[in-house]
Formats: sequence, structure tokens, C-alpha cells
Amino acid sequence: MKSEKEIRWIGSSYDDLLAFPEDPRRAAGFQLSKVQAGLEPEDWRAFDEVGAGTREIRIRESSGIYRVMYVAKFEEALYVLHCFQKKTQATSKRDKDIAEARYRAIINMRRDRK
Repeated sequence: MKSEKEIRWIGSSYDDLLAFPEDPRRAAGFQLSKVQAGLEPEDWRAFDEVGAGTREIRIRESSGIYRVMYVAKFEEALYVLHCFQKKTQATSKRDKDIAEARYRAIINMRRDRK
């Protein structure tokens, strides 16, 4: 059995997740643990407009709609780009921009290591 991937939190993503109410926070943690183990989360969609391989875990709770954007395609780690609560049906430009900037930072960091 392959080992779980390390989670690397980019920017304020960890603190943002901790700010979720308890139920969505627990749900996000459970879904991320599935991804760490190489499994698919229960409710997700591809979000390649942020960066190739980016996915979004979708969590719907009575307290609102929450999202966790991540990239798991890299061998060394599962990178959590952005955690946020959605206020509208569409993902805001601000949330996309944050995730995209963090994705670019990962790509630059990985390139600099080579």
C-alpha cells in the first residue's frame, strides 16, 4: 500500500480552513484525507482555469457552501491552495485569483529546486 501524501498548506489556506464552522471543517478534513490516500473526494470538480490539475472539493452544509481548492498531481505533496465560503453560485474572481497566484508560486518553487 502506498503511503499518504503530505499536505502542504499554501498561503493562509490552513487558517482559512480552521475558520470554517465545525461541520464543514470536519467534512473538508475527511475529504482531504481521502485525497492523501489516493482516493477521490465525494464531491469535486476540476478547476483547470486556476492551473492544470487543480480540483475543488465542494462541501454543502446548513451553514453555507464551502470550497477547498487543491492540487494532488505532484508526487511530493498534496498542495491546498485556497479554502473559502461561497456567497454566490459562481466562484468569485478574487477566489480564483488567490488560488491561481498560489498555484504559480508552487510551480516556481518546484522549478527553482531543480
